Amino acid sequence: MITKLKSYDPSNGELVGEVDVTSIDDIASIVEKAHTAQKEWGALSVNERIEYIGKAGKALSERAQELGKLLSREMGKDISRGNGEVYSCASDAVYRAKEVQEAIKTQFFRGGRRETQMQYNPLGVCAIIAPWNYPMSMAHWMIIPALTAGNTVVFKPSEETPLIAQAYVETFNKVLPDGVLQIVHGAEEQGKALVLADVNLIGFTGSRPVGKDIMRNAAGTLKRLVMELGGKDPLIVMNDADIRQAAYFAVANSLENAGQMCIATERIYVDEKVADEFEKELVNIAGQYKVGAWNDIHADVGPIINDKQRSIILSHIEDAIDKGARVLLGGKDHPGRYILPTVLADIKPDMLIANEETFGPVICISRYKDIDEAVKSANNSDFGLGASVYGGDQAEEVANRLEAGMVGINQGVGGIGDTPWVGAKQSGFGYHGSPDGHRQFTQVRVVTKRG
Repeated sequence: MITKLKSYDPSNGELVGEVDVTSIDDIASIVEKAHTAQKEWGALSVNERIEYIGKAGKALSERAQELGKLLSREMGKDISRGNGEVYSCASDAVYRAKEVQEAIKTQFFRGGRRETQMQYNPLGVCAIIAPWNYPMSMAHWMIIPALTAGNTVVFKPSEETPLIAQAYVETFNKVLPDGVLQIVHGAEEQGKALVLADVNLIGFTGSRPVGKDIMRNAAGTLKRLVMELGGKDPLIVMNDADIRQAAYFAVANSLENAGQMCIATERIYVDEKVADEFEKELVNIAGQYKVGAWNDIHADVGPIINDKQRSIILSHIEDAIDKGARVLLGGKDHPGRYILPTVLADIKPDMLIANEETFGPVICISRYKDIDEAVKSANNSDFGLGASVYGGDQAEEVANRLEAGMVGINQGVGGIGDTPWVGAKQSGFGYHGSPDGHRQFTQVRVVTKRG
């Protein structure tokens, strides 16, 4: 029986550290402890809970450089991005909590002699299951709303990045009352046991197959679900687009975090009238990207998280080449643990890389003759997380035809302010962020009285 979960630096395979694997037999008692703690935590005012969260954010800020280095070493992203992820979580803890506070205020409705209150009360215990690619922020974005709303949290991080998750929880727990935030370490067995335990909500970010498995296991007791299940994001480049700007975005959004990002651009459809110019510009930009370890100041693209994921990416590249894709950059001779920035053109619908989430530093280009064809191709996916359009006067019209939860016009999908992180089709079930997203971590209660 495995009792230790070892974490390795994906750039060189060196051991970074280890944590104790949580026994399956202990998960029920962990959840029971969370229920007990929730009674007092939920009885606090929202302002009191925010005061705790503010102190936790300050404690995180004080360790930011130390934890940024740990995050980068464990996951593989460069140190500036590792530091940035930690600092962003530390700095937005109170800000995010206050957004939640505003969203869950009791609403009042009056008519005649009657008054109705619509209350947003705690659900109880939330299980948060987070991925390895943004191992702190993806968990933090759900943990803060859950805690602010008066719930307690049991956090199951990816087995690939247990150390930074442990450090996050330990830092918060220097401030939070006992039992409010707990952690469960392990792999599939522990995740399944947590889903089957007496939790009230499951917040999950990860793959679609795992999401479907969670839905099946949660169905028995109709647990609440908030899930983001990946994407296969398209980019449409119209013939009146700023080609250089579009190419810069395509490269940056395809290669960010070595392509290990749910909103990475994985499919590009470019008008054949400007395709040659676009491909030339894109290859010139992508050719300047270098691979390297988290502490290599010259590196733009880090290692792939593990051999399994690297094999998937390589299989997609090889399948595409075998079926006629043109290699414009990279494609072969990848150093161990890395995938060279790769640009493939003439992608066809029967290729694996056109349909399955690649999650690697590969840029895939297809040409189209008319915009209806491009929209049809972009929508021809079970995924629908994000999408982007680069173009002129008609770009917004095209954007509104795309089947995605988040769409960018001449930019990526990031919204202004407290807008939701939301997917369409099989990329999402529920969502977080925005007032409606924050309220998913609550139980609505309608109370009506006659005066």
